[in-house]
Amino acid sequence: MALDKLSSSLTDAIKKLFKAGVVDEAAVKELVRDIQRALLQSDVNVQLVLQISKNIEERALKEKVPPGVSRREHVIKVVYEELTKFIGDKPVTLKVEPGKKKVIMLVGIQGSGKTTHAAKLSRYFQKRGLKIGLIAADTFRPGAYAQLQQLATRINVPIYGNPKAKDPVKVAKEGFQQFQDRDLIIVDTAGRHKEEKDLIKEMKNIEKGIRPDEIIMVIDGTIGQQALLQAKSFHEATPIGAIIVTKLDGSSRGGGALSAVAATGAPIKFIGTGEKIEDIELFIPSRFVGRLLGMGDLETLLEKVHDAEIKVPPKKAKEILSGNFTLTDMYDQFAAVKNMGPFSKVMKMLPGMSSSNIPDDMLNTAEGRLDTWQVIIQSMTPEEKENPKILNSSRAKRIARGSGTTEKEVKELLKQYFMMKKMLKMFKRKKKLPFGLGGKGMPHMGFGQ
Repeated sequence: MALDKLSSSLTDAIKKLFKAGVVDEAAVKELVRDIQRALLQSDVNVQLVLQISKNIEERALKEKVPPGVSRREHVIKVVYEELTKFIGDKPVTLKVEPGKKKVIMLVGIQGSGKTTHAAKLSRYFQKRGLKIGLIAADTFRPGAYAQLQQLATRINVPIYGNPKAKDPVKVAKEGFQQFQDRDLIIVDTAGRHKEEKDLIKEMKNIEKGIRPDEIIMVIDGTIGQQALLQAKSFHEATPIGAIIVTKLDGSSRGGGALSAVAATGAPIKFIGTGEKIEDIELFIPSRFVGRLLGMGDLETLLEKVHDAEIKVPPKKAKEILSGNFTLTDMYDQFAAVKNMGPFSKVMKMLPGMSSSNIPDDMLNTAEGRLDTWQVIIQSMTPEEKENPKILNSSRAKRIARGSGTTEKEVKELLKQYFMMKKMLKMFKRKKKLPFGLGGKGMPHMGFGQ
């Protein structure tokens, strides 16, 4: 079962408990059966599912309900705590500080997304003000250097490597020397399978050559319980300090991989949640389970808002709040919202907004409208962007033709623009800054209108 379906099944089980007239032993046992079914279909180990089920049932029926809390609320709290416990309980951070060089070596099976996540990790820490250096030490796979170089160029991170080199240890050492001024050095190594003795030996030699502060294993989240065997075999070769589970988007069978990895004792520090270079998150079990149960994840949402936020110079912010808000400024706001990721992911971080609560067509309409509006703004002249009041009917026709849209869509954009401009003046009067101007709130974008 994919993560989206697991989330829907768990949310439905919780909803059923809410609708039950009385939360008695029968209701608790029915809830446990529903959770069992959902976890087993998501490829979670049978013994683990039985243990979780036992813990939930015993605590829900035997624990004394705290004062001021209903039996229903207590049972849901127990479910939340037990599910959180089985995938890691407490978050484990990767500490990197400016001026204190740290070296991370990535290992994993070929095809797990290791090279991509070397770039994703670089981008994650780059956005937090750190200086990164990437070393392409995969001399085994043709095109590995070119792939990493392309990704590094997109995020403006320096890379060291030699596509003609045969000795990965030499490349790693040379890169290490070149990046002495970096806060974080990330070393991408060759993908391997546990039976490939030469590559395992190579991995050990690189480790001895550069003495990384941490070895992180990258595991494909779609492989389910096989993740346990992978993690164990790699840990026998080199001490795995942490794990990144990739491809944990809504379509993956991630429950099996997460539970299997958790069983190894190696902490999951990051998860890859999509194909974009920004799609990587610090793994915090409580937040992850909160999203699965439809409880939302406002902390991660606020972090995404912060990461996507366009820093507006104080002078420009003052102009905007004084009413000088142009279509160029509006375009920048759209870009910032899109940088937060697909609407489906963003919406699931809001409490009560599980995948089953939001129709796909509504999400697609919202995302499509943003794309359309950006194309329309790109088709305008600089004068029209700065002074939208001059946009009469003939100009609207020209813009519609140039952007491949309709006059109605151009007018919808203008209506939205004047609405946002009015809202910004209201924000000023209330002294509450909107998204992109130093505040944490996001202006209403009018997608559902």
